[in-house]
Amino acid sequence: MTEITGSQKSRMLAGHLYDASDPELRADRERAALLMYHYNQARPGDPAAGRILADLLGGLGENCELRPPFYCDYGYNIRIGAGCFFNYGCVLLDVCPIEIGRQCQFGPYVQVLTPDHPRDPDLRRRGLERGDPISIGDNVSIGGGAVILPGITIGANAIVAAGAVVTRDVASGAVVGGSPAKPLERRDSEAGPAR
Repeated sequence: MTEITGSQKSRMLAGHLYDASDPELRADRERAALLMYHYNQARPGDPAAGRILADLLGGLGENCELRPPFYCDYGYNIRIGAGCFFNYGCVLLDVCPIEIGRQCQFGPYVQVLTPDHPRDPDLRRRGLERGDPISIGDNVSIGGGAVILPGITIGANAIVAAGAVVTRDVASGAVVGGSPAKPLERRDSEAGPAR
């Protein structure tokens, strides 16, 4: 039987098995849920929305736009570089760090998912989880409905096509699409924004 010792939060952040029902983690998720609720209910142009995001996220660069609704687990594990754009309905599940570079564009309903579950059914029955961090470089464009799985690194200037399921790292400047995502031929004249 796998022994789970130490702080569940430190285990989670290190990518080890942890118990998500831990009271400290539950309180952190409830805090994030309340901040998301207020952010997602804010009127367009409300200056309070920026303050809410600053309280929610671990880091937010200047001139970013996150169109509500926006969803995350904890928020404090997400760092977003300057000039990024997130269209409606993006989900960033951050049981491990999510690092996003500058000038990135995310289409609607993009999912960035760090959580994973054990393959061992006994560990799943015990409610244990783990995760792997995700890193996205500068000037990456991710099309609507794309899913980025745990542990992925996407290099600078890459393009992820709409609806892609990214199961492997994406090289800088690469264009990928499909499920699972595979390299596509790049045609600069057709490469448009992820909006």
